[in-house]
Amino acid sequence: MRLLLIEDDTVLAAAVRDQIAADGHSVDWVKRLDVAKDAMLGTVYDLVLLDLMLPDGLGLGFLRALRTRGDVTPVIILTALDQLSDRIEGLNAGADDYLVKPFDLAELSARIGSVARRYTGNPNPQLTHGSLTIDLAARSMYASGKPVSLTAREWALFEAFLARPGQLLSKAQLEEKLYNFDTEVESNTIEVYVSRLRKKLGAAVIETERGLGYRLGKP
Repeated sequence: MRLLLIEDDTVLAAAVRDQIAADGHSVDWVKRLDVAKDAMLGTVYDLVLLDLMLPDGLGLGFLRALRTRGDVTPVIILTALDQLSDRIEGLNAGADDYLVKPFDLAELSARIGSVARRYTGNPNPQLTHGSLTIDLAARSMYASGKPVSLTAREWALFEAFLARPGQLLSKAQLEEKLYNFDTEVESNTIEVYVSRLRKKLGAAVIETERGLGYRLGKP
């Protein structure tokens, strides 16, 4: 997944960014709401992590504006505001989850996974696809009962297919799942990773529509 982290605490943000990257996701980190607005105009994010107290305004206003214009991107609030009234206000504004600082990074990872699965229509972290048995929460996979090891980027790409079974994904859409603003994109990157997934999971796991993109193969 590609996530947007809106947080002005540099120490916390760096820790969260590293945790997300270790989980195999791509993350763009901004410190201000105006920069976040520009980021969301130019990029489709799978999930937003939103602080409520930022240098140029309140995160709740940003969230309400997001929902008012019909944007349904999942949002998890990360804040030091721990009163019940604060949580109710955040959830009523359109947040999908609310995590109070300080929090455990492993819990954040679990909540990101849970919210993301709900948005794909299947909250169950354990999936099967043909001979594959997949545990998204544990980031483990078995092919015909044998364990398969995927790199972080291979996981990110395969999760993009699992989240949209049967849907054709363009090369540009897949590239968005792998890279941050400051990462150079090689022209053949997607082809390379699709080839690696086919070698590990079977040639039919990903189908190619020449000139259009890729989709998850039939089980």
